[in-house]
Amino acid sequence: QVQLEESGGGSVQSGGSLRLSCRYSSKRYCMAWFRQVPGKEREGVASVTTDATTTYADSVKGRFTISHENGENIMYLQMNSLEVDDTARYYCAARATFGCAPLNFRIFDYWGQGTQVTVSS
Repeated sequence: QVQLEESGGGSVQSGGSLRLSCRYSSKRYCMAWFRQVPGKEREGVASVTTDATTTYADSVKGRFTISHENGENIMYLQMNSLEVDDTARYYCAARATFGCAPLNFRIFDYWGQGTQVTVSS
């Protein structure tokens, strides 16, 4: 069992930055950030594996960076050049077993409660 807790969300102007944090109880091979707007399907944002393979959604490439703090059970999502369309609730997730389909929410087993990000024009 893996417990995850997100933090760092808030309100920001378009073009601004936020850094989200995900504190987790144990590290797994495949971990990721997702986001969801009410009424829409959960969308993969970024993922990272223990061998440092990263994957990003096309919509955030060049603006978002996923990373781990060395020696700490914390995963970050640095979000720069934020856009109104980035507004969503952001969730971190972990897969229970080896293997990774990085932006497919269906293969993840453990989820945090999410943190809200709101971007205004």
